[in-house]
Amino acid sequence: MAVTVHEKWESRESTEGESPSVDLIYVVRGTDNDLSAKTALALASPVLYDGLVRQTLHIERVAEDIWEGSVRYGKREPPETGDSSYQFDTGGGTQHITQSLQTVGRYAPPGKTAPDFQGAVGVTHDNVEGVDITVPVYNFSETHYVAAGLVTPGYKAALFFLTGKVNGAAFRGFAVGEVLFLGASGSKRGQEDWEITFRFAASPNVTGLQVGNITGINKKGWEYLWVRYADDEDADAKVLVKKPIAAYVEQVYQYGDFSGLGIGT
Repeated sequence: MAVTVHEKWESRESTEGESPSVDLIYVVRGTDNDLSAKTALALASPVLYDGLVRQTLHIERVAEDIWEGSVRYGKREPPETGDSSYQFDTGGGTQHITQSLQTVGRYAPPGKTAPDFQGAVGVTHDNVEGVDITVPVYNFSETHYVAAGLVTPGYKAALFFLTGKVNGAAFRGFAVGEVLFLGASGSKRGQEDWEITFRFAASPNVTGLQVGNITGINKKGWEYLWVRYADDEDADAKVLVKKPIAAYVEQVYQYGDFSGLGIGT
């Protein structure tokens, strides 16, 4: 049986004043499991209501598979020292490539044969132009509220020197070489603490890549792969073509110790 959640007609009891709050009352049906009922309530109720933020959820059993749930919304309180918040997006990044994953079609006029470039993209008489594509890049940021005494000139310098580095050890569940530190920005809140936002981008490590007839290529997320081409004869098409003769994986970012960020790993 599907779990359903409906708001009750006498819902939305509110209080005013310096600490306004609103209680939304729901009926959850279709499960005898309290955790399933609470999860369904969390998914069905909004995170924000009338400028207030969801603070607590409570459920009470009223029948075998029926629960009454209440969700309280209150004033958003400013974060305290030691608090953290997280944001992410998977919009991806742009990469210029000269090799496709696979040539899925070759076409030529009647009586002619289209040359086989072994996956090279945009081949001209003397060049391989390639194309810009969207590649997986996971952008995420973390905002931490750090005690003022910890944000020393030495700590600020550490953030500066780690900017533009990739992780030399596992970080936030990503393998070595997958996370690039894009930098941090901070502002002081009174005399108590600093609000510091750390920005990262993650790109996956890959193994077993193939370029033309070249196989077994391994590349970490922020290493750069490029291909060397040379003229070769396509016997079927009876023309000279550009074909990959070598592939190179280059390290273009230094590794860094992200424990120096002071936000854990």
